[in-house]
Amino acid sequence: MSVLDIDTIRSKFPALSLPGNGIFLDNPGGTQTPQMVIDAITDCLIKSNANLGGAFRTSQAAEDVVAQAHLAMADFVNANSEREIIFGQNMTTLTFHISRSIGRMFSEGDEIILTTMEHDANVSPWLLMARDHGLKVNFLPFGKSSFEFDLSELDDMLTDRTKLVCVGHASNMTGTINDVKTVTEKAHAVGALVYVDSVQYAPHGPIDVQDIGCDFLVCSPYKFFGPHMGVLWGREDVLKTLEPYKVRPATTDLPDCFETGTLNHEGMAGVTATVDYFDWVGRELADDSYRTRYGQFAGRRQHVHAALDYLTDYEIPLTRQLIDGLTAMPGVKVHGITNSNALSKRVPTVSFTAESHKPRDISQALGDQGIYVWDGHNYAIEPVNHLGLMEGGGVVRVGLAHYNTAKEIDRTLEVIATHLEA
Repeated sequence: MSVLDIDTIRSKFPALSLPGNGIFLDNPGGTQTPQMVIDAITDCLIKSNANLGGAFRTSQAAEDVVAQAHLAMADFVNANSEREIIFGQNMTTLTFHISRSIGRMFSEGDEIILTTMEHDANVSPWLLMARDHGLKVNFLPFGKSSFEFDLSELDDMLTDRTKLVCVGHASNMTGTINDVKTVTEKAHAVGALVYVDSVQYAPHGPIDVQDIGCDFLVCSPYKFFGPHMGVLWGREDVLKTLEPYKVRPATTDLPDCFETGTLNHEGMAGVTATVDYFDWVGRELADDSYRTRYGQFAGRRQHVHAALDYLTDYEIPLTRQLIDGLTAMPGVKVHGITNSNALSKRVPTVSFTAESHKPRDISQALGDQGIYVWDGHNYAIEPVNHLGLMEGGGVVRVGLAHYNTAKEIDRTLEVIATHLEA
């Protein structure tokens, strides 16, 4: 296995060395961006700042920016075509938008399945859709000690009236990576569509929508080192069955018919650069063993998927260091998989609580020392309620990325321990 050149990686992210900035462990809410992404956004605003469809140079340059972004995200998720890539403001907005079209396919009394491990962006849009169309909603629970689903329970819930299953690829609270491929197989067996929320997984592992087999998958580039945007992948044959909600002058062609209004062109330029950052990691830093895992791909698509495996191998020991340090502290409970031999089943998003200390107090103590973490429910209302943690203020959430270091984890654990002992 390659050893990550962490100094080279960190040199690509200007925020990490900016005077006054601290330790970024708030990554589940949004990551920092490499210089090449910042440069691409600036370059777009200087050279391609126009709307589409004009018979002049800057408009034509903007059209190329948009086209390249669709191609980049098609590589990122291994889409069959760039026509399957839809850009929007964020995952939440895209999900609300597409749910309006999906809901038209269902009839009163049909059923949908959600889970108790979801971010609310993969719950509320579907609850509102169900309300509007008279659908029945069922929730698949996760084990309160295993932090995983028992998929035999899904078998018991699926019926010939099940029309949609919505599931997170990885939890933004427990960190669990879910077996979305098996969920998809089971749902498709009864004719249901599958909608996968990959927002929390995308920074930490390669995505292959063809292998998963799902019908829709959403992610947010600002969670994997890009600008504030959302991306939805939809299987082309499924997208063509949906009625897009759009203005009358808009084309009926994919993906344009689902991309409402003027898009954030500079953000899209940044998304392309974000994918190119992973391409650089996979091409220049990862060794051949990572690339050969993806011999079915070529070029950027191969390098991106190799890069995410390579970076995951760096993150796992950091995750182990953080979890081991937390679980060694009296009164601290990690709400997620802690077995050191099972860390491949989770992303490095680690939530914990401490006896006699509110999550907000702990996050404030860390913030006072320049260590950035989150506290509360973090929009993971279902899992926080499922674990009975809401009244206590939710959890402290520490989220690693591949630009973090063992030294930063040591410092974080030191501050937590000192605060808990005070």
